[in-house]
Amino acid sequence: MSGTPQDAGPGEPAKHGLPELIAERRAKAARLREADAESFPYAFAGVEPIAGVVEAYEHLADGEETEEHHRVAGRLAARRGSGGAAFLDVVDRTGKLQLHARRDVLGEEAFERLTSLDIGDLIGVDGAALRSKRGEISLRVDRFQVLAKALRPPPDKHGGLSDVETRYRRRELDLIASEPARRLFIDRAKIVSAVRGYLDGQGFVEVETPVLQPLYGGALARPFTTHHNALERTLYLRVATELYLKRLLVGGLERVYELGKDFRNEGVSTKHNPEFTMVEFYEAYADYGDVAVRLEELVRAAAAAVGYAGEIDFARTWRRVSFVAAIDEATGIDLASVRDADALRKAISERELQIRTQDATWAQMADDLLSKFVEPGLVQPTFVLDYPVALSPFAREHRSLPGLVERWEAFAGGMEIANAFSELNDADAQRERFEAQRAAAEGGDEEAQPYDELFVQALEQGMPPAGGVGVGIDRLVMLLTGRDSIREVVLFPAMRD
Repeated sequence: MSGTPQDAGPGEPAKHGLPELIAERRAKAARLREADAESFPYAFAGVEPIAGVVEAYEHLADGEETEEHHRVAGRLAARRGSGGAAFLDVVDRTGKLQLHARRDVLGEEAFERLTSLDIGDLIGVDGAALRSKRGEISLRVDRFQVLAKALRPPPDKHGGLSDVETRYRRRELDLIASEPARRLFIDRAKIVSAVRGYLDGQGFVEVETPVLQPLYGGALARPFTTHHNALERTLYLRVATELYLKRLLVGGLERVYELGKDFRNEGVSTKHNPEFTMVEFYEAYADYGDVAVRLEELVRAAAAAVGYAGEIDFARTWRRVSFVAAIDEATGIDLASVRDADALRKAISERELQIRTQDATWAQMADDLLSKFVEPGLVQPTFVLDYPVALSPFAREHRSLPGLVERWEAFAGGMEIANAFSELNDADAQRERFEAQRAAAEGGDEEAQPYDELFVQALEQGMPPAGGVGVGIDRLVMLLTGRDSIREVVLFPAMRD
């Protein structure tokens, strides 16, 4: 948009200059207060969703009127007409409804007040339902109140917000301008509700564990660090809920989950936001095969909640392929025979595969091979199974494959959406894993797990065999709504200054 004045906000029109437009709107607000004592009320009770009103009168014939009264409220989106009648569109989160205003019904003063409102103003209306002669379900305006004045004009009705960064920084403008944006975040809420509904229905107990933790753990990630003045100690924003939830398994909560925010001090990309939403659920007396079936059922429930009809087939049993076989298929490197870092580095170089190899461990290179060469091709739902122990410090050793653990990651749409283990419940083995992580940290690995003595002591009380899963809610929403970037499905994503 060219010629925008210096004072203009993102997505705002430039004609006449923004300061002049704001001044005009402020003057109108002042006149409304003087002319109508009921303007800008504290509440407007009894409002019905617009979509429900429209649906209730689909049966009306063109030009048919009723005396069935309804009360709606929303933002003024359009205005047209002249003389003794006017048509206005009002929008709420459920849809759009045409208002039919008549001078002979409202009276001269009220009609003029209504038709002089600005696009973007919030109004409440009482009136009777009808279908216009042109076939549009409408509400005859019998009474109205101005609920709030929009002092700034809304984004351009047709152009919307063309600047992507503005859409993310000023999500309220995006929601005003875009019905698809509003639908997206309503769908996100439905997905979250479906996830909770599935787990609640399967007997899982929802809990809340600390977000500020004295020791972070449960994922290979760098934490955000803060300081608590009263306690005089360093605290961390959690990177995962895993260790606390498994302590609850020890305590006897045999099916438990938490849905909330985690934080990882990592790069920002189309798949990563430093603040993100996860659900982790843990089930005693189950293993990674059992919770794989649970994930299939959970995702089907979420897909059904938003009426997913895309190319990905969630109805069938998901494909299963081993970590080693998946990398062999994609790169020609057989990890079963390339067991040390130097040999793997050489194999990568011979095939001219572009990943970081300098100073990387065998496990890091293997993980990068999966991320870069396997993950993008996993469009249909797939479990990649049986990971090297070095990549999985909390997973139980494989019951038949030495050197591997019982872990899977789930992929769909070319990205990882979930991670799961047969959980390690041997306290002595967990101590050894922590020691290995401590050595990695001393060697410069910033994402190594810190040693959590309280967690080990909890395992020493006895933890039942269990399967645990972590599901990225943001990525699940991306998958089920057809979005390519995590910033599209997070209301206020992290942004540079």
